Amino acid sequence: MTRFVPYIVKTLWRHRSRTMLTVVGSAVALFVFCFVGAVQEGMNDLQKRQAGNRALVVFQANKFCPATSQLPEHYQEQIESLPGVERAVPIQVFTNNCRASLDVVVFYGVPANEIQQIRDFQLVSGEWEEFKSNQDAAIVGRAVAERRVSGSSLSIGGVTVRVAGIYESDDPAEENYIYTHLNFLQKRHGRDLQGNVTQIEVHLDEQADAMATGLAIDDLFKAGRSRTHTRPKGAFQMKSLGDLSQLIAMSRYLGVACVGLVLALVATTTLMSVQDRVKEHAVLQTIGFSGGDVFGMVLIESVLLSLAGGVLGVVSAAVTLKLVPLSVGAEAVTIAFQATGRLAVTGVAVSLVVGILAGVAPAWHASRTNLVAALRGA
Repeated sequence: MTRFVPYIVKTLWRHRSRTMLTVVGSAVALFVFCFVGAVQEGMNDLQKRQAGNRALVVFQANKFCPATSQLPEHYQEQIESLPGVERAVPIQVFTNNCRASLDVVVFYGVPANEIQQIRDFQLVSGEWEEFKSNQDAAIVGRAVAERRVSGSSLSIGGVTVRVAGIYESDDPAEENYIYTHLNFLQKRHGRDLQGNVTQIEVHLDEQADAMATGLAIDDLFKAGRSRTHTRPKGAFQMKSLGDLSQLIAMSRYLGVACVGLVLALVATTTLMSVQDRVKEHAVLQTIGFSGGDVFGMVLIESVLLSLAGGVLGVVSAAVTLKLVPLSVGAEAVTIAFQATGRLAVTGVAVSLVVGILAGVAPAWHASRTNLVAALRGA
């Protein structure tokens, strides 16, 4: 069948306006399909990484957005006195938008000497010493830096920091955060929140029972002025994402709709092509081409159309996500769009399958042409 490819390409070029419209339409649909898949890949990666994370997050009970949670900073010392607790780190959180939104920016105010102990990332520019020696300095994730940093300082939501360094992490979601000094973030907007923090991140030793430790922490403060709700970090993040995680799960239906659009476009174009070339197919069969040959040619034409649009859409989505690292988030938890190899292969495979499905009916119709009627009709 490959010997027919040059003839098929010439046929498609002969009707290039129709061909280009179909390819572009298919590319747009696959572009959207890949974007939907990229955010789903980001969600899956976040869940997978946090499943093995034994850290706990202590948050004020019955509070949701970081702006509403306030815990006494001295809770840290009491938590660290519990068996199995290796380290308890007070964190002040500020986000420019608590609601589900694209390009959510999150500041973490953390004691300077603790950041390298609780996070595994590497500076690609700047110096740790510059960060530690300046209260208004910040270490900025690569994804945020590419979207927001254009000089030596960064101002978001009324918080202005000096960029002391940019970091990379093997966790794409982690690159959407900005780390600054705890005391600095406690004094933002002229407010003095010293003595209070948004949450406390608890790291356990290998033998500790995370569930039992979480219950012990909440029991410790059940009579205090700020009761706590302690959860594994993964569960805390999924709860924070709330409706956004459900929306991401439902977005797969948008992906299905995109596949349906490609199927309709390619099937319609192939059928129109077959109808325009009834005489041509009849002539081919009179000079020795079998019905199976005609069937194969039309099917290959459909597959080429679908694959051309699919590859164009997949490559465009991958390049866009590489050049512009996007994220979506809610309540100070972010999900990075991830253009993975698996997603690219899925996009191309979907295009191939859609091309086959879209071409079967027109190909069958073309292969069953009544030669006498077709030649007379000409």
